[in-house]
Amino acid sequence: MSDLVGHLSGVQRMVTAVIRDRLKGFPDPAQLMAGELPADMTGWPAPDRSPTFGPIPLTLLDWFAEGADQLERQFREREPGEFAWTWWEQDQTVGFWLRMQTIEAAVHRWDAELAIGAARPIHEEIAADAVTQTFEVMAPARRFLTQAPAGAGERFGFRRTDGPGEWVVHFDGEHVRLGDGGAADVEAAGTASDLMLFLWHRLPADELDVRGDKALLDRYFVLVPPV
Repeated sequence: MSDLVGHLSGVQRMVTAVIRDRLKGFPDPAQLMAGELPADMTGWPAPDRSPTFGPIPLTLLDWFAEGADQLERQFREREPGEFAWTWWEQDQTVGFWLRMQTIEAAVHRWDAELAIGAARPIHEEIAADAVTQTFEVMAPARRFLTQAPAGAGERFGFRRTDGPGEWVVHFDGEHVRLGDGGAADVEAAGTASDLMLFLWHRLPADELDVRGDKALLDRYFVLVPPV
């Protein structure tokens, strides 16, 4: 749990620095964290023996809350359309980070709750947007980072059962095309939360209502490997 808190706060603090200081890339994580880690950090974090079971700084939660407040302040003070460097060339705006960090915080909240019991679903509006964002941003980015195999025309359909929402994603060579009008070869249906969590590699396909060739659905993560 402390590693998860440290990861999320570290990312939030890097994004804060990018927006606040108008950087052209991420700051050096080691330098950033060295100046912002809790004062009582002796023995934590321990990347050479992850996960870190202890000792855990007594001020860890205060440190996390401080970093989250700093990021929220940047989002309140800046317009979504204002320029900010991002790792996605097609969208260099503060709004990209607002969308990305909302999704990341939501999925890691789910992770944290799952670690100690039953996790509550992701909020339906956030989850539905995360499904769209997956196909617009994360799938192309993950394919590029992992040098995933070229698509052979596979079409995957995802249908939301707790509100409006249907997505058909087409893997055409190196391209990921969303909503090009074609029919899906296989369809997975579920709540917006379950669809999001499946695409973020948190839930198995068995949690969804799959219609068509399930083996083809399994190929999705060959085309979009988790990172």
